[in-house]
Amino acid sequence: MDSVIDKLTEIEVAASAIVSHAEKEKEELDREFEERRKEFDRELEEKTNEKIKKIQEELERDKKTMLDGQESASSDLIMSLQDEYETRHTEYAKEILQRITEV
Repeated sequence: MDSVIDKLTEIEVAASAIVSHAEKEKEELDREFEERRKEFDRELEEKTNEKIKKIQEELERDKKTMLDGQESASSDLIMSLQDEYETRHTEYAKEILQRITEV
């Protein structure tokens, strides 16, 4: 009978050791998983920030190009209007005077 009890005790000790070892392995795996998750999150955030930065730079470049085009068009229009005024300001003055005196 003592040998059966001794054998059961050995089995219980062995089972406890197996469970203890499995719990330690689980903790190690949990820690590894957490480290990998954090690394993945860090890399993903870094890639996302890089893409956002590229998009912002592209939008800024497009905005500058568009504003430069509008500025150029506005300058051309102003120059055209000034040229027209310089060449026809006497005619405009006569027309204005004529309209005022007709009333």
